[in-house]
Amino acid sequence: MKVPYGRLSSFYFFYFSTFGLFLPYWNPYLKSEGFSALEMGELTALLLGTKIIAPNIFGIIADCTGKGLQIIRTCSFFAAFLFIGFFFKSGYLWFAVITFGFSFFWNACLPQFEALTMCHLKENPHQYSYVRLWGSIGFIVSVMGIGFLLENYGIDQLPLIATGLLVFIWLLSLMIPEVKQYFHEAEKVTGVWKIIKKPKTLAFLMVFMLLQAAHGPYYVFYSIYLEELGYSGAFVGRMWALAVVSEVIVLLFMKKLLACFSLRCLLMGSIFLSIIRWLMIGWFADSLYWVASAQLLNGLTFGISHVVAIHLVHLYFGDQHQGKGQALFSSISFGFGGMLGSFLSGHYWEQFEPEIIYSTTAAACVIALLFSFFAVKSQNYL
Repeated sequence: MKVPYGRLSSFYFFYFSTFGLFLPYWNPYLKSEGFSALEMGELTALLLGTKIIAPNIFGIIADCTGKGLQIIRTCSFFAAFLFIGFFFKSGYLWFAVITFGFSFFWNACLPQFEALTMCHLKENPHQYSYVRLWGSIGFIVSVMGIGFLLENYGIDQLPLIATGLLVFIWLLSLMIPEVKQYFHEAEKVTGVWKIIKKPKTLAFLMVFMLLQAAHGPYYVFYSIYLEELGYSGAFVGRMWALAVVSEVIVLLFMKKLLACFSLRCLLMGSIFLSIIRWLMIGWFADSLYWVASAQLLNGLTFGISHVVAIHLVHLYFGDQHQGKGQALFSSISFGFGGMLGSFLSGHYWEQFEPEIIYSTTAAACVIALLFSFFAVKSQNYL
């Protein structure tokens, strides 16, 4: 069966366009609605926290039924449908309920789509970065385009734009073909819990949980932090876009990097640069040069580590457990790690200076680096 590169890339493009809306602009929107730093942290934690539950539930269903694409279509529909609830009422409790409902389905889509993509690319897994980079391009286009719209029409238009993107994601899911998965006999006798309990798998999950927890203050308060330092909203949007431009460039060269370096080496290098990046943001954000330099490191930190993670899940969990593997990775890293980082940053942002907050995220990356050094063995991966 011919790989539908265009349709796979298009889904990534529009799915990550929603990230281009939520990451830079959603918390400023919540701030405009009167929510406090604590409430913003809690709502972001809730948005990410559903990744702990939803991907695992739908991952098990997908692997048991082989209906991964149907799950993507169903979840993308309900994500768009429930998001409409933001138009009808305001207040913290209502926002919390709608955030939980829509994100429960929205967060279930991507892990299953990652598994679907790797199944389509079964004979050419190294092509993953070329497909995934369109998600980064979608993020850039979204950040720049939405930033322009908000400057001209106001941030209160954000829910309407988000609804349009979510509806379009659902329509795209209807155009993607299913792919049949073939399991090797050796994989059929290997239970998923046996894979999870292996030291290398546990270390892998711990590393990415810490890395995503370290992103908490960045996702929740980076835009607000820069605006409080005197940068314009347009500049903040450009900094988010710059970070993802660097990610696109790195993804274009990932095939060569994977051929030259082991996954362990790439992972450790990206974590080391993450430590530097968080310290730069925390201590030197009053300098445009350091702000831009820190954002340029995003490709070498998040970009490389994410591609490494997807390849490790593909290698660890095999064809039979791809849905559960991608779901577990998403729930532990982006779900639990992201929720923990967002929740803690919301509680402590007003109590400590940003220098202390981002130094703490750098410390979390130091621990992740130690885990990857002592527990990750490259010969297990390549």
